[in-house]
Amino acid sequence: MKRLNAIKIGIIGLGTIGHAVASYSMERYAEQIEVKAALVRNESRDYRLPASCLITSDEDAFFAEDMDIIVEAAGHTAVKTYGVRALRHASFIVASIGALAEANVLKELRATAAQYHTQLLVPSAAIGGLDRICAMTLEEIDRIELITRKPPVAWYGTFAEEKVELSAVSEPTLIFNGTANESALLFPESVNVSAALSLAGIGFENTHVQVYVDPTITRNTHQIIVEGFAGRIKLSLQNTPSAHNPKTGYIVAMSIVKVLRQYTNPFVIGV
Repeated sequence: MKRLNAIKIGIIGLGTIGHAVASYSMERYAEQIEVKAALVRNESRDYRLPASCLITSDEDAFFAEDMDIIVEAAGHTAVKTYGVRALRHASFIVASIGALAEANVLKELRATAAQYHTQLLVPSAAIGGLDRICAMTLEEIDRIELITRKPPVAWYGTFAEEKVELSAVSEPTLIFNGTANESALLFPESVNVSAALSLAGIGFENTHVQVYVDPTITRNTHQIIVEGFAGRIKLSLQNTPSAHNPKTGYIVAMSIVKVLRQYTNPFVIGV
């Protein structure tokens, strides 16, 4: 990672995550991060961003902008639709990490990044400890397990509705028990964490995942257990869900901005 005095970014999607990334960048780090453009479905909406940021539904106009990094914040389809083109222009931060559970998608994006000397960047997003898990892969890792719990409100509009009557759940209820590969594809908006964990560690098929609907909690909770040659990790995270979209937490956008800041900071911690 070469340090730059300032970076120019583009954002695909101005929903909960994308708008927060834009707002943090413009309001707190304007001297280091310039938001050049945003690619959206409906450009007539009032996104309450400065006129200096091009907001367009025209992908050609978006990619014509001079950008160092492009942030995806629009879902799995956006990764598949725009990922290759993004990496031909700039480095590419993927928020919808579950899209990379599809081996052909990951292979194509990695090959494009290598060919065009850009980077495919996976943020920590809703979880932590990825730096240590990546380091642990230098030696043998015996076990990686993820247990995700979210309140019923976070599961509406997902595969969970096919498993249980969400409004009637009165106790923690297991709705999935299997591999990270299966979970990332079944719960694309809500279990992107399993994909990030798998990419950092021992792969999608070797990472075990349990998913619960839990009416006893108000925060999205992830417990990570890793065992291997270098030691053991047991990490519990409780993320405050976004008021605009309870499927995601505020920390996801914060994590992306942290990655952006690393490109401009002379002093970096936690790489």
